[in-house]
Amino acid sequence: MVYGRADAPVTLVQYASLTCPHCRRFHAEVYPELKRAYIDTGKVRYILREFPIGKASGNATIALRCAAPAKYLDLYGRFMAQQASWVSQEVRIDAIYDVAKQSGLKRPEFDACLQNQALIDGLKWVKERGRKLGVIGTPNFFVDGRLVKSTLGVKELHDLIDPLIAAKSAGAAPAKAG
Repeated sequence: MVYGRADAPVTLVQYASLTCPHCRRFHAEVYPELKRAYIDTGKVRYILREFPIGKASGNATIALRCAAPAKYLDLYGRFMAQQASWVSQEVRIDAIYDVAKQSGLKRPEFDACLQNQALIDGLKWVKERGRKLGVIGTPNFFVDGRLVKSTLGVKELHDLIDPLIAAKSAGAAPAKAG
């Protein structure tokens, strides 16, 4: 999913797994600042790419992809905030559905999504693409094409993005990847 202006001077791509506690912390603590300071102001184009780790994350991601596009980020946030209620060693489909239904997804739609091979293949493609680009875990970020394999706090976010914005406003050419 893509958020922000297509012509924003900086592109930030995040690869995330719904079962990742570091991704949860980023979404809760850093994403609001990213949105406020950069996405909403047109400085950053933010792309969220799924990189499910484990079957529970895979099933939750399939449910996430079944949500209406306008509800995607809300449901993503719900899965993150409610990790303790659905993440476990074994896949708990009913617990995953309990979160998914909060976005309006009905059980027949949810069950059909879990069997949707085209959707599953698309998700596998995104994960394989990430692997080819060097993503091996989550969270991983591409900041204007540069792979950052670590969690980002608010300070690190500003330290990575502000110099790029300054350089581009001074006339440097943009780089895109991820």
